[in-house]
Amino acid sequence: MRSFFYNWLGKIALLAAVLVDGCTVPSARAFTSADADTIFSAYTKAFYFTNENGGFFHATTDGGKTLFWDRAEQMEMLLDTYERTTNPVCLTMFSNVFNGFIADHGATWEQNEFNDDIMWMVIACARAHQLTGNPVYRETARTNFDLCYARAWSTNLGGGWWWKTSNLSKNACVNGPASIAAFSLYQISSDTNYLAKARAAYDWERENLFDPGTGEIWDSMDYRGEINTKVFTYNLGTFIGAANFLGQTNDARLAADYAKNELCRDGIMPGYRQEGDAGGFNGICARWTARFMKDRGLNASYQAWLQANADAAWKARRPADNLSWSRWSRPTPEGPLNSWACSSSVVMMQVVPASQDSKRKLFSNVLESSETQKK
Repeated sequence: MRSFFYNWLGKIALLAAVLVDGCTVPSARAFTSADADTIFSAYTKAFYFTNENGGFFHATTDGGKTLFWDRAEQMEMLLDTYERTTNPVCLTMFSNVFNGFIADHGATWEQNEFNDDIMWMVIACARAHQLTGNPVYRETARTNFDLCYARAWSTNLGGGWWWKTSNLSKNACVNGPASIAAFSLYQISSDTNYLAKARAAYDWERENLFDPGTGEIWDSMDYRGEINTKVFTYNLGTFIGAANFLGQTNDARLAADYAKNELCRDGIMPGYRQEGDAGGFNGICARWTARFMKDRGLNASYQAWLQANADAAWKARRPADNLSWSRWSRPTPEGPLNSWACSSSVVMMQVVPASQDSKRKLFSNVLESSETQKK
């Protein structure tokens, strides 16, 4: 009898986790589409504001303003939310933040030494054109891609994009986004030169920073040809996105499997610190992995894992304001929070299918509430 009892307990314990292609993830996934609305509304209430120049995001809950690349990714977060909800509020907010971005940085961005910064914003603008048809977004994306390509691509090290204008390294964080940006421009312009540039950036990254034996994407190659073998979720994500666009589905699966099986701890993506660049990395990985999963019908391989991460992000929120930081294995602490780090939770819950459906409460008051935050 005791043996039967312990056998039964063992079966219950096994049922408490789901094994998906080698990665054990928690089975309790309960976030809903209403929860995804709630976390988006909480984020915009805490960080979004407008003034006479347009829309912006505070750097932290204490104020300030986000800088170039994190604001570009926050703009992509608005598009992620629009794609899930088709709520036009998101496109109005995008337009506001685009105007604020131009007010801060101008219509061309050659003054920014970081080539990857420019690519993140090119992607945001190209996506916005796809969703709205606004030619301003398309031409802004095209102009800035072209000026960046002219200075960033070189035949040194066999090709690839330099990370910065100092030309000291060629990094995954620019070559992956450059491939996505170029392919997106090909989609919205039908100019095959962009398709060729998308393939060239991808091919260089695959040849030099991708390990087909493990699925790893290494961080960078310096001007001497030395490899930095650090692996980050956002580099895996953009490689997956580029591979998916270019039909390299086996490469995309290898990178997605590495993210899921090797970088996850108990199924959950790395808990990057909220200070610095890494806080928003997981949202980028989620965006492109989820798109790959949906485009290729691979829900059985990745959906449970992504849902577990979205649920972890939701459960980690702090009850007072529904903000969720970047370390989902722990509750979000009291005190100031970084908007870039909090964006990963929002993105995760927008791009991953909800585990449970519910009666939606769309965030019709987001813009109205932002009016009280004008600063």
